Amino acid sequence: MRYVLDTDVVVSAMRSPTGASAALLLAALDEVFVIVANVPLVVEYEATCSVAEHQLAAGLDEYQVRQFLDALAALVDPVKTHFLWRPRLRDPGDEMVLEAAVNGRADAIVTFNLRDFGSIPNNFGIEVLKPSEALKRLKQ
Repeated sequence: MRYVLDTDVVVSAMRSPTGASAALLLAALDEVFVIVANVPLVVEYEATCSVAEHQLAAGLDEYQVRQFLDALAALVDPVKTHFLWRPRLRDPGDEMVLEAAVNGRADAIVTFNLRDFGSIPNNFGIEVLKPSEALKRLKQ
């Protein structure tokens, strides 16, 4: 399985190490599935996780956030963006997630914001799942 993790899932994993999002990262570490991402998406992970509010909520300092991001980057199977599919989604911030999924031949996009993606990923054969749903799929 190849999943693209939306930024909200990555932030959730950092802020709540016992939740479904963190469990997904551990499953990727155990090579149960592959996380795919392109450079713009990894840069977005970094920018969002580095926000002081998220660091404070996670109880991490800047160095620890950097370690988290470095570990995440090491897990990612890098995707080259050959085709831009913009604009397709109602939230322009989600376009890079869709592009990483399409170009990386992902099976699913994992996000808390299912509505933002609508049915567009289905046109590419990509499912949109919540982290808990993605975990259930991996256990089947």
